[in-house]
Amino acid sequence: MDQLTIRKARNSDFEPVYQFVCALEEQVFDKVKQEKIFKENIENPNNIYLIATLGQESVGFLSCHAQNLMHHGGLVGEIQEMYVVPEHRSLGLGQKLLDFLKELARSKKIIQLEVTSNVKRKKAHEFYRNTGFVATHRKFVCPLPPPFFVPAP
Repeated sequence: MDQLTIRKARNSDFEPVYQFVCALEEQVFDKVKQEKIFKENIENPNNIYLIATLGQESVGFLSCHAQNLMHHGGLVGEIQEMYVVPEHRSLGLGQKLLDFLKELARSKKIIQLEVTSNVKRKKAHEFYRNTGFVATHRKFVCPLPPPFFVPAP
């Protein structure tokens, strides 16, 4: 079996990350827009983007965005996306991604990690509970329709 490596993402990782995000969300996103967002996000020092590889194959990724929140009194990291290719699930790869994230988060003085997971992802909920996350809140969303800007008068 090839060696598992977990490392910070770089620009050249866009293609597998794009494929993972499309699979995670079960839709195809605008690739040009996604690449711009990806590059912007990995350049932000408050974000942590990780890639898991087996040999030369990308098999998983995780993204975490940190914010300095007044109601927590410090930096809080929120896992935005986490994906492991189906044929490599239940092999401990997700745990290794989280362990690597926790090390980096501590070095950045992040005081807490959070994750929101779609209600339909029951296996993901079980995974997070089994890795130390506790369900403490409910998330409410309010999609805003276009346009996303106010035209000048």
